[in-house]
Amino acid sequence: MTGAPRLGLMLGDGIGPEIVPVAVRVVDAALSAAGGSRPDWVLLPVGASAIPEHGSPLPSQTVEALEGMDGWLLGPHDNAAYPEPFASQLNPSGAIRKHFGLFANIRPARSFPGARAVVPGTDLVIVRENTEGFYADRNTFAGTGEFMPDPDTAIAMGIVTRSGVERIARVAFDLARTRSRRVTVVHKANVLRLTMGLFLDTCRRVAAEYPDVDVDDYHIDALAAHLVRRADHFDVIVAENMFGDILSDLTGELAGSLGIAPSINASRDKAMAQAAHGSAPDIAGRDVANPIAMILSASMLLRWLGERGDDAVPVDAAQRIDEAVARTVAAGVTTPDLGGTCGTEDFGTAVVDALAG
Repeated sequence: MTGAPRLGLMLGDGIGPEIVPVAVRVVDAALSAAGGSRPDWVLLPVGASAIPEHGSPLPSQTVEALEGMDGWLLGPHDNAAYPEPFASQLNPSGAIRKHFGLFANIRPARSFPGARAVVPGTDLVIVRENTEGFYADRNTFAGTGEFMPDPDTAIAMGIVTRSGVERIARVAFDLARTRSRRVTVVHKANVLRLTMGLFLDTCRRVAAEYPDVDVDDYHIDALAAHLVRRADHFDVIVAENMFGDILSDLTGELAGSLGIAPSINASRDKAMAQAAHGSAPDIAGRDVANPIAMILSASMLLRWLGERGDDAVPVDAAQRIDEAVARTVAAGVTTPDLGGTCGTEDFGTAVVDALAG
């Protein structure tokens, strides 16, 4: 990446129009502080607000525009509240991930000093395979992957391929080399012998290419129990699509709140920043939503862009954002989900001030 990045901006539903603009303000300030140019933000329609004008929560012109972007930010969506047939269709996030082959969903969970956490000291990353597994609306070329042979029977396919597991396993092991060099493989191979057996076997084969990284494995149910007791023991966890989704919600709460749980969805040449939490329609418009997850997701996108383009400026800006958020929380400035009284906008202002300090 050279010069100002061109970034797509999709506000989404619920609290999206509140937290995404805060993330934009923080990114602008961080890039400016790092000596870079502010992004060329391109606002694109998505979600419930796009349906009346464009006839779809994910208009074709939005997808086409994303092709020309360096990356993009996606706010949360509330597809369950969309009118039919959209409520029953693949949601905007899933459709974008599927269309662009964003196979790696990276979801950190890190507690903040000064903020309450179920397991203080949590600092781990869920590396979730994003295109296969047991989410049947994403793992087939056409159709949903679900079918009903009769009105009283429903069947869903779970698809695992060796090539798909190899590429997500390498993402996990490469990431571990930048952290504490430990990878945990999560599976259920004792019951799902073929699908999860292939997942576990393939991860072990990839592990042999990384002799400097320690590896262990847990059944999904056992790992969930261990995380509640000692989430601070784990480093990088690699998981199938649905298992990774469930565990990342758990670890987000263990670290303090889903409001601090960021993520990035990436292929080898495209990436999307997206908070791990949902649209929280019950608190939308009240200026109480925690924007940390969206801010840190944007930071992850900057780091991805900088590392891929061998550009130190966005990497520096990402580091500045991470440190500014941590300093803000440590100073006692937090939203209600973390025990504080700060509003969404004011928290963003405090982070921007920290960047300038």
